[in-house]
Amino acid sequence: MTSKSSAEKAGRVAQKQAQRNKPINSSVKTAITKARKLILQKDFDAAQEAVKNASVALDKAAQKGVIHRNNAARRKSRLVKQLNDALAASTQQKN
Repeated sequence: MTSKSSAEKAGRVAQKQAQRNKPINSSVKTAITKARKLILQKDFDAAQEAVKNASVALDKAAQKGVIHRNNAARRKSRLVKQLNDALAASTQQKN
């Protein structure tokens, strides 16, 4: 245990914040996972909708301070890049 009351309080605050952030982080991870699975399955119409939903979830998490705004932007960028690369690969295969 800590010997200072301020350290004890910091620990309590961190636990509360972690509890508050957990469902938001979970929903973000779920949205990203769904989008990635749809991209791999080449269901591009559903994947585009899932990427939009994941983008919204990431923006909300960043707005609430659960993740940093640059972290959200990076993850959105990577997800859209995956979708665009998969779309490009599928159009090349058709030609």
